[in-house]
Amino acid sequence: MSGGVDSAVAAGLLARGGREVVGVTLQLADLSTHGLGFSRCCSPEDVTTAGAVAARLAIPHYVLDMETSFRQAVLGPFVDSYLAGETPLPCAHCNARVKIGQLLEVAATMGADTLATGHYARLERGGESPVLRRGRDRSKDQSYFLFSVGPGLLAHVEFPLGDLTKGEVRALAREMGLPNAERRDSQEVCFVPPGASYVDVLERLAPERLPGEGELVDPQGHVVGRHSGYHRFTVGQRRGLGVGGGRPLYVVGIQPGANRVVVGGAAQALRTRLSLRDVNWLVAPPVQPIAAAVQVRSRHEPQEARVDPGAEGAAEVVFERPVSAPAPGQAAVFYDGDRVLGGGWIVSTA
Repeated sequence: MSGGVDSAVAAGLLARGGREVVGVTLQLADLSTHGLGFSRCCSPEDVTTAGAVAARLAIPHYVLDMETSFRQAVLGPFVDSYLAGETPLPCAHCNARVKIGQLLEVAATMGADTLATGHYARLERGGESPVLRRGRDRSKDQSYFLFSVGPGLLAHVEFPLGDLTKGEVRALAREMGLPNAERRDSQEVCFVPPGASYVDVLERLAPERLPGEGELVDPQGHVVGRHSGYHRFTVGQRRGLGVGGGRPLYVVGIQPGANRVVVGGAAQALRTRLSLRDVNWLVAPPVQPIAAAVQVRSRHEPQEARVDPGAEGAAEVVFERPVSAPAPGQAAVFYDGDRVLGGGWIVSTA
């Protein structure tokens, strides 16, 4: 229970259905020691609100300190990924490793056999392994962020909001008299404090590792400007490049070793092939290429592609038509309609 309306309604629906429910709030990232204040995910206000929801629902409520695990499993890789020139996806790491992975271990110590969350996704059971599908509310669907949660974990998870729209969730919160029924949704990465950016977090967590100024270059290597640190840029970025005039420019590549940011036009941001690592299959791992719709960002419309499975968790994705600015560090998730087949982490693009 994060203090938000989604997890509150998820708990309320389960309690209303006669389940024995225990509310758990995780303390994940107090960045006040780095001069940034409390993160969005675990401020004192969040903890208080979650407790008030639990009281309203008449369920026990516990607050667990998982900051050490979060730093190791999420914050550390977040910093490493940006400094490697990638665009990390911390929410997917957190879901698999902390919010579901480690929390299921905690649930077992409490005698609980199921973990429920407020994610907008659906699970179907009955076969050898659960089927993960998009949430009914496509605008809120979070299946993309759940691709790396293995079948063994999903077997012990429930998503009570999967068949609901956000409007229906709000209406239920009002009906249940929940104190956070009108609380606004956070649109940012949960551990970035209000008023801060991912750059602020990165620069406070690893000041000694930050790159200095470097060159902005075009795809042919010609210098077109200067940058104040490549960690401040992400592939696909258009604003804030500091290069004026002419056609719109995008970040099309980051070269940490050379301390360069590569910029180019929209056509130069197009890619047709991805190399993936650590692929997690939610179906029987194929031995031959398969056809799938592949999504490369949280708000990207999946595009038809061929997925070629490789050895040791690798895979290649070849799109039927080029896609714009897929970024190393992000996820490529494979869909068959609304079913998640699997996905992996983008290593390189071409």
